[in-house]
Amino acid sequence: MTTVSAEPDTAQNTERVTVEIEGPIAVVSLNRPDKLNALNFEIIHGLIAAARKLKNNRQVRAVILVGEGKAFSSGLDFASVGKQPLQILRGFLKWPWQDANSFQEVSWAWRQLPQPVIAVLHGRCYGGGLQIALGADFRIASPDCELSVMEARWGLIPDMSGSVTLQELVGLDTAKRLTMTGEVLSGSEAQSIGLVSEVNEFPLGRAHELADQLAQRSPDAVTASKRLLNQNRHQTPRKAFKLERALQLELLRGANHKIARAAGKAKETPNFRDRA
Repeated sequence: MTTVSAEPDTAQNTERVTVEIEGPIAVVSLNRPDKLNALNFEIIHGLIAAARKLKNNRQVRAVILVGEGKAFSSGLDFASVGKQPLQILRGFLKWPWQDANSFQEVSWAWRQLPQPVIAVLHGRCYGGGLQIALGADFRIASPDCELSVMEARWGLIPDMSGSVTLQELVGLDTAKRLTMTGEVLSGSEAQSIGLVSEVNEFPLGRAHELADQLAQRSPDAVTASKRLLNQNRHQTPRKAFKLERALQLELLRGANHKIARAAGKAKETPNFRDRA
């Protein structure tokens, strides 16, 4: 098991974010169950470090995000974070060449990964926890999971990239309602408006099934699919078609396309190379 963490916030050297890689699947765990995985700086920095590490791992073909214990994440831990004003200031700053600051990158980094990311939601998924989940490509929730843009309860707005990802999933009017009211939705209600991809009594098991399915496809094609659909969502047809052509030509020249064709012709299971 590979473990990634920032500096601990308690006397015990407890890892708050762990990354376990088994074959082509990586499982990233928020590990602060005693606080319902409330986000402190250790978790924020640990998640960013984990995403950066996985981005360069060409053997990993799918990533699963989970929360240990009774919840995915109850959101930002104001009590812990509020004691570190300099850290807050640093979190809001960014380098000129970056799109996101640290508070935004903890969610947006999963959107930027070449691999597909599946968030497994149970218990509470509030505020910053929900915004992290929105950065994933798929969200699988238990029926009784509670989801909320909880920032509204504290007189705040979502500032961890949720202003982009939320309205992409549910539409502008619904995004406004959720952001302004902070209403709490069940997993089933969230699925009905497109906030989560699936509802399952055993969301972690279902996530592994989907991850295994994705891992059986060409990693080059899966990565290109993610890039194509993410980038073309708001493009003009001219630019969208240009990216289609560029990515398809790249895939046609790649080794994994040849492997897929040969396996299909022979009616065999393809043995793909790592992501190019």
